[in-house]
Amino acid sequence: MLNKLFALDAHKTTARTEFTAGLTTFLTMAYIIFVNPSILAQSGMDSGAVFVATCIAAAVGCFIMGFAANLPVALAPGMGLNAFFTFTVVLGMGKSWQIALGAVFLSGILFILISLFKIREWLINAIPNTLKRAIAAGIGGFLMLIAFKQTGIIVDNPATLVSLGNLTHYTPLMTFFCFFLIIVLESRHIRGGVLIAILATSVISILCGHTEFNAQIISAPPSLAPTFMQMDIMGALSISMISVIFAFFFVDLFDTAGTLVGVTNRAGLIATDGKIPNLKRALLADSGATIVGAALGTSNTTSYIESASGVAAGGRTGLTAVAVGIFFLCAIFFSPLAGMVPIEATSGAILYVSVLMMYALGDIDWNDISEAAPAAITVMGMTLTYSIADGISLGFIAYAVIKSLTGKMNQVSISVWVITLILIARLVLMATQFAA
Repeated sequence: MLNKLFALDAHKTTARTEFTAGLTTFLTMAYIIFVNPSILAQSGMDSGAVFVATCIAAAVGCFIMGFAANLPVALAPGMGLNAFFTFTVVLGMGKSWQIALGAVFLSGILFILISLFKIREWLINAIPNTLKRAIAAGIGGFLMLIAFKQTGIIVDNPATLVSLGNLTHYTPLMTFFCFFLIIVLESRHIRGGVLIAILATSVISILCGHTEFNAQIISAPPSLAPTFMQMDIMGALSISMISVIFAFFFVDLFDTAGTLVGVTNRAGLIATDGKIPNLKRALLADSGATIVGAALGTSNTTSYIESASGVAAGGRTGLTAVAVGIFFLCAIFFSPLAGMVPIEATSGAILYVSVLMMYALGDIDWNDISEAAPAAITVMGMTLTYSIADGISLGFIAYAVIKSLTGKMNQVSISVWVITLILIARLVLMATQFAA
């Protein structure tokens, strides 16, 4: 039955190899079940409900990817998107988390529509690679700033805006301990290095008396009621939320496209014409899981680059993704464990993820100033404005203007001009609101 469903023989693999690959992928991305509730709880959401929503949304995405697209790619609520949800939309713009969930839901609907009407390829191909990479790296910088801020590694300073905090305090020290431990474990290619470091840091926190120990590791799942179907779709349709919906959509689109290309290429699944098999179904898995996740109570669900670890372990079919989904469902019963993970452990993991996202900087042509300048503005704009949406706006505008002024207007596509004009209108609207 499994061979018929997933064409195991055709891919020269076995069910045992696929399940082993699924476990490997799960261990490398299981940190999200601790980190996601930690971030979204700061928006006012119930952490227990978010924990369950995270696991179920991830499982749904994995099952769709496995059964429909037959690709060894796992999904879960995305890092960066959850930070944008909390720190930009809710805490920055003052929107309720219900409205933010409505924006996530609408971005998922938009994702499905562009897939059905074949606009997806046009968008992906039309956006310059420089901006795609700068957006990924900018999210990395944004995440690093969040981790530094919430652990006291940097603090506010009225004279210089920010300055170094007291690194002799427990929280900054343990954050760096967790981060350095992850680096060591990952550099030695130890499976589940991030998860091991999170658990080790949590144990130390318990032993030092900074976290209360809960002897009940396994329990019934927390209630989903506090977040289930709480999304405010009408509130998300306001003018001020349009750019937020598009920010959720664009970041998810680029992240998913890049992950699918990277993972399927490593697995040797890309066809001779360069196309990804079942791409449309793979993208529908992403958007479908995002819609389900918004209904349950979590931010956008996206494909994880950590799936490459399962591919390295032999995963070649959707059975790998299905196995990951099963492990996520099993994790629902370990909610007390999530409650014992301190902020220094989740922040250490965030720092590691931010480093991975900054790898994209290496693919930018820094010798071409018309490429380098928009990239730098995008990265620093996201970080210093504390907003992914604002960074994207500044990056697109800078790209169009700089290319035009340097005699390279022909490199700016119609779609980039359309997006740029929309973003300029957004900034003008924001300026008039500030003036008022």
